[in-house]
Amino acid sequence: MSFVADLRTVLRGRDFRRLFGTRLVSQFSDGIFQFGVTGFAFFSPENQTTAIEVAAGLAVLLLPYSVLGPFVGVFIDRWSRRQILMVAPFVRGALLLVAAALVASDVPDPAFYAAALAVLGVNRFFLAALGASLPHVVPPERLISANAVVPTSGTVVTFVGAGVGFLLREIFGGDDKGVALLLVTSGVVFALSALVARTMDRDLLGPWPDPDRPQARQELRNVVTGLIDGARHLLHHRVAAATLGAMATHRFLFGMCTALGIILYRYYFTDGDAEAALRGISLVVVAAGVGTAIAVVVTPYTTEWFGIERWVQIALVSAGVLTAALVLPFQEWGLPIAGFVLGLAGQSVKICADTTVQRDVEDIYRGRAFSIYDMLFNGMYVLAAALSAAILPPDGKSYAAVAIISLGYPLAALAYRMVTASARSEVG
Repeated sequence: MSFVADLRTVLRGRDFRRLFGTRLVSQFSDGIFQFGVTGFAFFSPENQTTAIEVAAGLAVLLLPYSVLGPFVGVFIDRWSRRQILMVAPFVRGALLLVAAALVASDVPDPAFYAAALAVLGVNRFFLAALGASLPHVVPPERLISANAVVPTSGTVVTFVGAGVGFLLREIFGGDDKGVALLLVTSGVVFALSALVARTMDRDLLGPWPDPDRPQARQELRNVVTGLIDGARHLLHHRVAAATLGAMATHRFLFGMCTALGIILYRYYFTDGDAEAALRGISLVVVAAGVGTAIAVVVTPYTTEWFGIERWVQIALVSAGVLTAALVLPFQEWGLPIAGFVLGLAGQSVKICADTTVQRDVEDIYRGRAFSIYDMLFNGMYVLAAALSAAILPPDGKSYAAVAIISLGYPLAALAYRMVTASARSEVG
């Protein structure tokens, strides 16, 4: 089914609409928050951003999802999920007020980053509760359609929130006071999601009581064991593992592109003009968002024509070739187009990875497989930023970085093809 048909199908359910509305409001707020943090960390006129600081900022934004992700399920399966969706927005809002006060008071950056990490930690619980609640508001026969619609819609709305954050920054200003107002706005919008969640019955989203459930301490220990078991299971399903590897490789190379683009706009294209750099990188983000949205529409058709495995290869090779052509001249016009290409290719690979894991991995291992998925999705991005910090020059103009990115994509496609072809021949 197409995205529009899937959306029309699942929106028929009243409870789904309420849970979906809770997600959209919260992820819209996320977009504003992420733009505010990005502007403060990378494009503040008072700061001379380096590649190391870019890596640190991306780590703050993403590590809570990698580190906390596999463990939050223990508590999501014990506490009322509807209450989590009601309480977490107010906790997050209070933390955002603290972060805004820290920014306005011009405290050292580590204190602000600590507050931002706390905000994102709460958000990890919130998003996990949303994901675990979905089967309670969608009939089993519509769950695949819902899974196709919900994450993609959340990603698109986050891009929209970032765009609104950009417009608000133009109104509030790019100084510390303007960043503080952005954070407060994000907190207020996020609190509105609690009002949407309140329209659902307290017991609607589970979890159901289970007297045989082990203690939380034992369950936390079991998470580590479960992740190891999930990794072993994935290795025995090599097509799924290869597709997961393709997604992880894209995230690594995309992370390098992100760090490269930030430093190029900050110093090479704009001679240190922070406001001009932010406008430039915002255009790249918008272009990547458009590519992501188009991938959602075209991937169901392209995978029907080419098959998942061939479409993954086409997406990876195209990303590498076009990135080289667009970025190597080191002209400002090339980066937004490259952002579009990488948004389209990356989301195509992600959709294929989602589908392959859901299709090939046995149900009792699927949750653990997606926990590994999330860790790779965010962890590889942060790892790439760390590598970029080691190799990027102060102005960002690095032929070596572009070469790694441009060659990395087709090499990933080749490795993916070899693994999947081998797996298919053994099955045949």
